[in-house]
Amino acid sequence: MKAATFFDGTAWREGVVELADGRVRLRDERPTPDLPRIRGAITGGFTDHHVHLQLVEHGLLAGSRLGRVIDLGGNPQVLSRLAVQAVAIDYAGAFLTAPGGYPSDRDWAPEGSVREITDADSAAAAVAVMAAAGATRLKVTSNSAAGPVLSDDLFRAIVRAADEHGLAVVAHAEGAGEAQRVVRLGASHLAHAPFTERLDDAEIVRQAASASWISTLAIHEDPERAIAIDNVRRFHAAGGTVLYGTDLGNGPMPVDLNPREIAALREAGLDDTALLRALAPGDPFDPTSVLLLSGGTASTADPLDARPLTPADLKV
Repeated sequence: MKAATFFDGTAWREGVVELADGRVRLRDERPTPDLPRIRGAITGGFTDHHVHLQLVEHGLLAGSRLGRVIDLGGNPQVLSRLAVQAVAIDYAGAFLTAPGGYPSDRDWAPEGSVREITDADSAAAAVAVMAAAGATRLKVTSNSAAGPVLSDDLFRAIVRAADEHGLAVVAHAEGAGEAQRVVRLGASHLAHAPFTERLDDAEIVRQAASASWISTLAIHEDPERAIAIDNVRRFHAAGGTVLYGTDLGNGPMPVDLNPREIAALREAGLDDTALLRALAPGDPFDPTSVLLLSGGTASTADPLDARPLTPADLKV
């Protein structure tokens, strides 16, 4: 048994780790002063809020530091059958888009992963199908740089239908004015931190109060990367919620934590506790996905140092 500092998803706390039934388990109790202390800090498995599991070797997740992934665009029937040991999978199901809109013309889009919305009835039907397939949120695309986008009325129709099913709307916004438009129309999350243009400070404040941004900073090259990092820096400073996401499947990247994404978030001003909050670690009391941040202390913990907590860590 050892004393341990752990992250509960919001803040650092003190607890005790012990070996029970062959597994290391964390207990939520204050350790006695004489208890030896584990070197490092403890957290649950991290979350990647933007992945495409049909475009990667998803079995590799089982050996990663990710405890949860959120698929933002795929065939809902295929996604509902995926299971990876010790990794929770949430998904949005198919991309909802305008007729001929992004990504309906992309070769990489798996069969059954795009649904074109033509009117309010088709919006309601598509949302109902995604909900019935187990979707926990919806993905709507609004990419004016790549083709037609949904009208304001149709976007609002999707938001209304999503509200009826208790589903949040995550929007891919690309093209001049699209990030501003989709949040105004009711999207609660942006699938990518805005990268088309620099949002003015007033818009940053408005979005910080009404939407969360999924980072995906490392998929860009300059000037889009610099624009996105500047937007995130000001959004974070305004109190906005930034979530770690990589767009896993968009080009070569590790099926694990992405060092380039972590570095970009640090460049945007997220560090220490803010960075861990963006990574949204899961339940540290779940012995199947508990991690040890082995380098330093809570104040200097680097997520990239994380590894599974093992019985060997309890040896004195």
